[in-house]
Amino acid sequence: MSIRLYVGNLPQSFDQKELEGLFAAVGAGVRFKAVMDRETGGCRGFGFVNLDDPKLSEAVIEQFNGREYGGNKLRVEVSERRESRGNDRGGDRRNQGSTGPIAARKSVDKVVHSDGPAPEAPDPRWAGELSKLKDLLANQKASV
Repeated sequence: MSIRLYVGNLPQSFDQKELEGLFAAVGAGVRFKAVMDRETGGCRGFGFVNLDDPKLSEAVIEQFNGREYGGNKLRVEVSERRESRGNDRGGDRRNQGSTGPIAARKSVDKVVHSDGPAPEAPDPRWAGELSKLKDLLANQKASV
């Protein structure tokens, strides 16, 4: 079973290869991955260390927690895994336990559309409603 450690308070600009080397020097099977910002490409200030040997986790925490790196003191601790992520891919934890309209809206499966529908095609978001209206209109014409 692998163990995952959270590494926080990383400087904005750091050499990832150097930090990977520091963690790998602790023992075999130690891997580090920084979390990068999608828009800027810079580090978001934290990352994760994955260890194959659970016994090494204590050594990594002891050796690197509070250690000065790039002008910042690193924060290293055991990462808490989320039990249930459901459909929410990354999660908005602000509304946990909420039963309001936001919680209901999050449970709806969203459909991804192309940039623009063909001009002769109806908007696919309303296809179900359009079909119901056509059936209703057809029933009214039949009864007249």
